[in-house]
Amino acid sequence: MMRAPLVIALAAVLGLAVAPPAALAQSRGGAPDGFSHLAEAGRPAVVSSVPTQEQGAAAPGRPGPGGPLPPGMEEFFERFGEDFFDRFFDERPPPGPQRGLGSGFVIDPSGFVVTNAHVVEGAAEIEVVFDEGPRLAAEVVGTDARTDLALLQVETDEPLPALQWGESEGAAIGDWVVAIGNPFGLGGSVTAGVISARARDIRAGPYDEFLQTDAAINRGNSGGPLLDMNGRVIGVNTAIFSPTGGSIGIGFAIPASIARPVIDQLRDTGSVRRGWLGVQIQPITPEIGRALGLDEAQGALVSSVIEGTPAAEAGVEVGDVILRFADRAIEEVRDLTRAVAEAPVGEPAEMVLWRNGEQLSLAPRIALLEEEPQQQAEAQPVPESGPLGMSLSELTPEARAELGIDAEVEGVVVTDVAPGSPAFRQGMVPGDVIMRVGDRAVQSPEQVAEAIDTAREGGQEAVLVLRQREDQQSFVALPVEEGAG
Repeated sequence: MMRAPLVIALAAVLGLAVAPPAALAQSRGGAPDGFSHLAEAGRPAVVSSVPTQEQGAAAPGRPGPGGPLPPGMEEFFERFGEDFFDRFFDERPPPGPQRGLGSGFVIDPSGFVVTNAHVVEGAAEIEVVFDEGPRLAAEVVGTDARTDLALLQVETDEPLPALQWGESEGAAIGDWVVAIGNPFGLGGSVTAGVISARARDIRAGPYDEFLQTDAAINRGNSGGPLLDMNGRVIGVNTAIFSPTGGSIGIGFAIPASIARPVIDQLRDTGSVRRGWLGVQIQPITPEIGRALGLDEAQGALVSSVIEGTPAAEAGVEVGDVILRFADRAIEEVRDLTRAVAEAPVGEPAEMVLWRNGEQLSLAPRIALLEEEPQQQAEAQPVPESGPLGMSLSELTPEARAELGIDAEVEGVVVTDVAPGSPAFRQGMVPGDVIMRVGDRAVQSPEQVAEAIDTAREGGQEAVLVLRQREDQQSFVALPVEEGAG
């Protein structure tokens, strides 16, 4: 209890200037005195977004904080979710139109309001309600499902209080933040916390780079702002991890660096234009990196090139590693996803590749991304025997029919995988089609075995196998050490 006074007294004897303990804590980034200034400035611009669903439509926001939980959390909801809603609401919604919950914030005094796309999805009517102000009908200017953002517009005779965008790129882990929104219909609620993590990928979409916060976010907070200590919007609250549907201190916000350009495009055109290259890509694991001769496990590995696309026309090949795109180094897959999305449509983009141990440059002309239907195929095994713990069979017409494999797919089908084998450890499963081993296309089990033997004799630790599973192609690095199979 006496340590701080003793330190100060000793410093005084030595003639040193010493800050009191409170000042020392503040200089190390201690807690602020309060958040009332942020609440006072921010609450007038934050609205409760109240969409009315048609009878029988699912209410937005269920089971997350205004929207679906990320993949992998569905079983939590199945286990806890219904009980949670029963406890809070006691009964099922009555027949007729249902009113949902959500939040939003004014970004322009003329009446533009930002919220989440899932908040307004399927809404017949939308109202925005100010905490201490009017209740206004809103029209949807545009939505973007890929980032879960929407822009609304309300008619107003008077300028509305509005928030300004901040710089999410400068936000650091441990920085204080404030969330304002409409949790459980309790509009104008303010919660505070810190940024717990940056650039979180929760597999909610192709451009995931969420800010994670422990500021309480609950059902109804979706679409509300996450403010920095200057009162600027650095994120749009959108999802939580929770086994109960309520806050457990793990919430996610779309960073302003992603949200702002999307909202600007929605305002200008009502839609979002993104670039498209026409490749399937996968991460470079250390094993894949070694198999490709890369010094570091970085870049995006091309596992498939779609015919007639910018990538195909520019000469991109399966097995290429994209190291740079435009002026951006590609450290991981999402770096390329974002860089291509932001590239000007119709313009060439300089791209640096790694191919067969050398770098080369290509300049594909970027196309416009459009929605593509996902195809599914069922795989059933068909027995026989081969290397690295895999039983292999030729891809006969009968096997194609049984496995649902397209006629243009060429390769060898995996019919069984021995538990504990190299192939098993690397995730190979019956029904996979091996299309290539190393740089060699294969059409028989013997060719697969020969290519693996060649890699082993050449002193390689692993061989790169191009695998087709359902409608996706990906590379797998299979170890080829002696005795591996």
